[in-house]
Amino acid sequence: MAKEMIVVEGGTPLVGEVRVSGAKNSALKLIAASILGAGESVIHNVPLISDIAVMSKVLETLGARVQREDHTLVIDTANVDTWETPYELVSKMRASISVLGPLVARFGRARVAMPGGCNLGARKIDMHMVGMEALGVHFETDHGFIEASTPNGLHGAYVALDFPSVGATENTMMCAVTAEGQTVIENAAREPEIEDLADMLNAMGARVSGAGTPTIVVEGVSASELHPCEHTTVGDRIEAGTFLVGGAMTGGPVTVRGIEPGFLRMALMKLHAMGCTVDFGDDWITVSRKGPLEAIDIQTLPHPGFPTDLQAQFMLLAAVAQGNSVITENVFENRFMFADEIGRMGASVTIEDHHAIVEGVTSLQGTDVKATDLRCGAALVLAGVFAEGVTRVHKVHHIDRGYEDYVGKLSSLGARLHREPDEDIDW
Repeated sequence: MAKEMIVVEGGTPLVGEVRVSGAKNSALKLIAASILGAGESVIHNVPLISDIAVMSKVLETLGARVQREDHTLVIDTANVDTWETPYELVSKMRASISVLGPLVARFGRARVAMPGGCNLGARKIDMHMVGMEALGVHFETDHGFIEASTPNGLHGAYVALDFPSVGATENTMMCAVTAEGQTVIENAAREPEIEDLADMLNAMGARVSGAGTPTIVVEGVSASELHPCEHTTVGDRIEAGTFLVGGAMTGGPVTVRGIEPGFLRMALMKLHAMGCTVDFGDDWITVSRKGPLEAIDIQTLPHPGFPTDLQAQFMLLAAVAQGNSVITENVFENRFMFADEIGRMGASVTIEDHHAIVEGVTSLQGTDVKATDLRCGAALVLAGVFAEGVTRVHKVHHIDRGYEDYVGKLSSLGARLHREPDEDIDW
């Protein structure tokens, strides 16, 4: 892919409506889950982003046939005939580790390269393995690969996760679908994407209950009882939150459609606390602001706490609010890389361990900045919308991993920005 940058002319308020795409963090796992139902599954509302293209290639290397028709994926897994995923794909995206559970559930074995993706810290996959080991999976690591086998078959078990990890919950849940007997997953992740995955698994013939609560129960069924299904991906709460931050920053009103407001309860509470007016209905949220932005204290936590994936966006809001804000990052240790970049634009952020002290300023100045990860990139573009002058955001391939037509959607809200080749600076 050619190197590109996003060039933003600042000073234009964001106003209008935008429809969010399907949730990236859900669709990736739904694609992996299709392995369980040998045959042709149909998944609707799949975002047009590069991560989806990578996951589709992962399934194709396993022998599946993947066809895209606009925002619908048709995935035929009847001829999946291998259980090994190549390093060159898995290294691009951590989420590809999610094929581990369904491969083991269907074939009793898997060989998956150690994952890559955003540079957000250790994010070890030990918890994935601990949960599946309780179900009878034997793991060995060999030259950068995870080798999984089930010498005595899969059996139900009690699994208590050290931390409510989304990936570990999903892999354990998918693996347990064909384990004999009952599996109980305690301290399970409660994200909406977990519920979405459970809904698809149940549509395929699995018996999963409790998704969205700290205790998930899976009653095992035989692999032959699982079948393909048709499913629609939930809306992307992080994309919705990103556009709402844009509305809050410039005044709005900005309305996002295609999202369940309950997915963003904590973020909406923080927007209100910062001086914004928040209205919502069944599948829409509107944010607007007349007075100044107020300082805020935020701690990222697993759902239903404040999402780490919105931390950079809210740091941007805090950077232009009145007073001093404190943001505490409890999920990913490298998530404050955004602070260095926003500092180049005139923000005042001091990092102390896993706390960011943000001293509000009245304006930001456009300059050259780089996306260090997906959410940092999206927030830097918003910063450019607010800033004086021109901002050039480099390394925008990070943004393309999770935001469909980000430039087009922001343009529809009134932003002045475009993409152009980025060949002069080696960022």
